[in-house]
Amino acid sequence: QVQLVESGGELVQAGDSLKLSCAFSGGSFSNYAAGWFRQTPGKEREFVAAIAWRGDRTYYADSVQGRFVISRDSAKNKWHLQMNTLKSEDTAVYYCAVTTSWNWEVEKPTDYQYWGQGTQVTVSS
Repeated sequence: QVQLVESGGELVQAGDSLKLSCAFSGGSFSNYAAGWFRQTPGKEREFVAAIAWRGDRTYYADSVQGRFVISRDSAKNKWHLQMNTLKSEDTAVYYCAVTTSWNWEVEKPTDYQYWGQGTQVTVSS
């Protein structure tokens, strides 16, 4: 059974940087593309970033383009989300998700097969 465990969320100041990690187990890491989503109370889950199986393609929401970087570490079976120049509007629970689909829509939560439990990121202004 595939399991995803996010870590790295914490309370930071506006302008700070933070790195989230998503640890993968229970399957073949190289078979999965991954995405990061975030959610605030009362709102739908929002796409943040995604990375293809080999890491050769990355995708970003307009709101984080140029500030966030998604990456993968195949040696450690982890994906990362480096978040720079954080803003108060980045405050949310961040989730990682994975899919084996070849033609998945990166921004569509239902195209992802497995999800982590989430990690809270709070940006204080």
